[in-house]
Amino acid sequence: MEFKAYAKINLALDVIGKREDGYHILKMIMQTIDLYDIVRVSKKSSSGIKLESNTDKIPLDNTNIAYKAAELFIKTYDINSGVNIYIEKNIPVEAGLAGGSTDAATVLKAMRNIFKPDLTDKKLAQIGVKIGADVPYCIFGKTALCEGIGEKVTPIKHLKGNILVLVKPNFGVSSREVYEEIDKSKLKNHPNTDIVLKSIRNEDFKLLYSNLGNILESVVLDKHPVVSQIKKEILNFKGLCSLMSGSGPTVFGIFEDMLSAQKCYDYMKTKYDEVFITRTI
Repeated sequence: MEFKAYAKINLALDVIGKREDGYHILKMIMQTIDLYDIVRVSKKSSSGIKLESNTDKIPLDNTNIAYKAAELFIKTYDINSGVNIYIEKNIPVEAGLAGGSTDAATVLKAMRNIFKPDLTDKKLAQIGVKIGADVPYCIFGKTALCEGIGEKVTPIKHLKGNILVLVKPNFGVSSREVYEEIDKSKLKNHPNTDIVLKSIRNEDFKLLYSNLGNILESVVLDKHPVVSQIKKEILNFKGLCSLMSGSGPTVFGIFEDMLSAQKCYDYMKTKYDEVFITRTI
């Protein structure tokens, strides 16, 4: 099986509490974008999992979340066969774009098709949340409200066709470290997720662009001023808005036309290695 494993951005991300087990309670609006890894999964006659990739930026052992997904599926359904997994990596690593989670979700989908074709997305999501909070969303994709630790996924009206420029600075950010810093911070300027929801439903894009928000910026921008600089530069190139995605450090901007997006892309490529023009899908 060969699948596209799509990245995501956050149109809104808020931390509204913390559970006793240490997981943060979130309220987010997630959006699939047309940037993807290619994931190939094949059944093999012997047991075990073999994971390969076109990059050395990800682990190829049982610490990889895609490997964990295959391992959990095999254990859950008592599968006798092993699998070969190949990940063609295009989504930046440690970027706030759910690159690892979407690979894991895609492995679950592929293994369903190979071994258990009658499984629903909802059942896959129940498996996926055991290995990563973003995995359930990545199984469903599109535009969705995600609550709890991310496992409560409610589809909303699709936001498709918006032109995006993504800029990842030349470093990665650990999600765990960002959330640890959030615990030490007095959170201010929470995004108004309800207004973002309303603006999407009403297709009020002016209202939407002026209300996008990510509470995690309060941590990352202090530690990495370049993220703030990228946000400003995107706006200077006629970006309708700019926001950090997830725990960062990737920043995205939404553009009204491809010409403005291309000018921004060309400039950013002179400064950063990982820059993309893409769309919401």
